[in-house]
Amino acid sequence: MASLFRLKPVVAAHEQPEHHRLQPSLSWPHLVALGVGAIVGTGILTLIGVGADRAGPAVILSFVVAGAICACAALAYAEMATMIPASGSAYTYSYSVLGELPAWVVGWSLLAEYTLVVGAVAVGWSGYAHGFLDGLGVHLPAALSHGPVVAGAIGRDWHIVEWGVNVPALFIVAVVAGLLILGTRESATLNAILVVVKLVALVVFVAVALPHFDPHNLEPFAPFGFAKHTTPEGAERGVMAAAAIIFFAFYGFDAISTAAEEAKNPARDLAIGIVGSMLVCVAIYMVVAITAVGALSYTRFADSPEPLALILRGIGQPGAATFLAASAVIALPTVILAFLFGQSRIFFVMARDQLLPQSLARVSARGTPVRITLFTAAVVAFFAGFFPIDQIAALANAGTLTAFVAVAVCMLVMRVRAPGAKRPFRTPLAWPVGIGGALGCLYLFISLPHQTQIAFGVWNLLGLAVYFAYARHGASKALAA
Repeated sequence: MASLFRLKPVVAAHEQPEHHRLQPSLSWPHLVALGVGAIVGTGILTLIGVGADRAGPAVILSFVVAGAICACAALAYAEMATMIPASGSAYTYSYSVLGELPAWVVGWSLLAEYTLVVGAVAVGWSGYAHGFLDGLGVHLPAALSHGPVVAGAIGRDWHIVEWGVNVPALFIVAVVAGLLILGTRESATLNAILVVVKLVALVVFVAVALPHFDPHNLEPFAPFGFAKHTTPEGAERGVMAAAAIIFFAFYGFDAISTAAEEAKNPARDLAIGIVGSMLVCVAIYMVVAITAVGALSYTRFADSPEPLALILRGIGQPGAATFLAASAVIALPTVILAFLFGQSRIFFVMARDQLLPQSLARVSARGTPVRITLFTAAVVAFFAGFFPIDQIAALANAGTLTAFVAVAVCMLVMRVRAPGAKRPFRTPLAWPVGIGGALGCLYLFISLPHQTQIAFGVWNLLGLAVYFAYARHGASKALAA
């Protein structure tokens, strides 16, 4: 039993064997751009409509709640990342502080998060690309433009009614994986350029829509109340129901912590990257949310797949709407890049710890983990190309919430266990921030759809089976070496 909670000693990046050592090539601007690239994406471009459908104009408050909880988590991440500047993010911190079994659960949850996020964004990009190709007169067969179409809910009358392979989604995953294999710094530089394109598009949205702000569009402000509840028709409503979904729009800063071993000055750069990207994105989201709800009645864009573009068309600005949509096609791959980068690094560290096959943890002459990147891309491509990703993408939120709770707990445990340890970044008001972040994440988890909670439980039962059948034995060999 004690071996389930054995701790892994932290090995400095420069002490890793050369064939398992990543190349430090990123500075803090790269990390901020990586975080902003991951955070600003499908969430703000699409989920504001989903949130408005659940909360009405009070979706603004949903953004505040989700942003506050994520800000607490980001502060905890910044402290742990600078204390333990090793790749692996929440998985590594949990292994060093809480023990092997909690680390495995966190790592397994992160695999669900990153795989499903990348898959969902790739499918979303595919939809934009399909429309773009149609405009050029290039028409893909239906069977090659989307994955299987399902009817019913998973676990209840669920069946496939149309088969298909999402070729554009497979294409964009392959392109981004190729960039990561080419080199971390090169892909980070391209990411920074595309992030600027994405931010310019949001600035244009605010500049065009804000003059149309009408206070009457905010009335009634909270028509569905605060707590999550289910209507007689079976729809979930309330500020917290919206916050649990909108939460998807905020996370992504955790991908920065997976780059710890590739940061030139991790003690400084990681804290700037994590906290800086969150501050930038919270400010962007609040301005965009207030502008959107004030410019057009929420009933006109609620649950729209392209709410910001719809708002621009609704106020008579079709040219700006087209520009926004084109920017999304160009810049959405930054989300795929950031999360594919993060997932490959988590896989890499788990393989280095022999919880996965150790042969996957070798790096190329350029210092990039080619094998694990190819393996990660194959896993993601399988989900993006062949799975009805819209039915299971909510699992990503559950996995992220698990990791955020673990990091908050790790920070508090280390404050007790090693109060005098060197902390290049110290979280202000650590106990209120840590407890607030953990409890806030648990509340968001409770606010997730019931079906998602069940699916997440099943996913982790599968993970425990893999751990006891394979991973535990490999970890024992690694720690004994």
